[in-house]
Amino acid sequence: MAAMVEDTDSLRDDHDSPWKEALSHRFPEFLALLFPEVHAGVDWRRGHEFLDKELQQIAHDAETGRRHADKLVKVFAFDGVETWVLIHVEVQGEPEAEFAERMYIYHYRLFDRYRRDVISLAVLADDSPAFRPGAYRRGRWGCEVQFGFPAVKLLDWESGERWRALEASDNVFALVVMAQIRAKASRDAEDRKAWKFRLLRLMYDRGYGRDVILELLRVIDWMIRLPEGLEEVFWQEAYELEESIKMAYVTSIERIGIRKGLEQGREEGRQEGRQEGRQEGRREGEAAILLRQIELKFGAEAIRLYRDRIEQADTEILLVWSERILAAVRAEDVFI
Repeated sequence: MAAMVEDTDSLRDDHDSPWKEALSHRFPEFLALLFPEVHAGVDWRRGHEFLDKELQQIAHDAETGRRHADKLVKVFAFDGVETWVLIHVEVQGEPEAEFAERMYIYHYRLFDRYRRDVISLAVLADDSPAFRPGAYRRGRWGCEVQFGFPAVKLLDWESGERWRALEASDNVFALVVMAQIRAKASRDAEDRKAWKFRLLRLMYDRGYGRDVILELLRVIDWMIRLPEGLEEVFWQEAYELEESIKMAYVTSIERIGIRKGLEQGREEGRQEGRQEGRQEGRREGEAAILLRQIELKFGAEAIRLYRDRIEQADTEILLVWSERILAAVRAEDVFI
């Protein structure tokens, strides 16, 4: 059994991707389950819009290190005010001392750039009971910053009344939360298989349609990964379950599609990382060239004044500044 546990540990390495997918497909349900007060304040009749590009830029500017399954979503409050909701899903295996600071940095960067209300929410999916960030404070000599944000600790839902509420919930996102909790808490491969099958059974018990079941299966299959042998056993049990209840939703073709989708998602994640690396390398190169041009034309003092601004700028702005320097008489003319 020890070897089986070791194999399972080697598979438990990617929770960001399924969270990103689940949030993209089930954002209203996510808020309704974990942040009901926020959900109640949104005018869902006006729709919602994901702003991945804007958040990506903020993440680059903030220089906060490794990103997580973050989402930036534009919604409207009932008073008609446009509001942006920042969802930062913490899925690291270990707590992070700088987490609250990163939440604050993202928050003020978004407000500074777009001048919109920003609602920062955190989902803490780690397994440390003591890790409960919900505020960031900094100050000296009477000058203070105090920033608080709602945070949900999934560990609190692992058992007791809250777990029973998840099992009884008619909210689709409850299955995602249950899968995340069991993926983090269950180290034994047989136990993980049993929970994966139980979640599948819950989908049928709740009467979900074929499309919803396949959507959730993709996310759950991504979260609760099993060694190859147990994976085959799980799918065989899934076939037998469907046969017993006369519902052939997950055919062999659908299963192949789920597995291919899973592998494709992982490859897309790797490609996204490589693409971001190339873009960041290009941005850094253009910044270095502009800094050299500034130094040659306006001297070392101009570098001191504008280095931070140049190093934090995105590629498009750097290209504009590189064109302006050709006709600029003073350094400040480049940045008007």
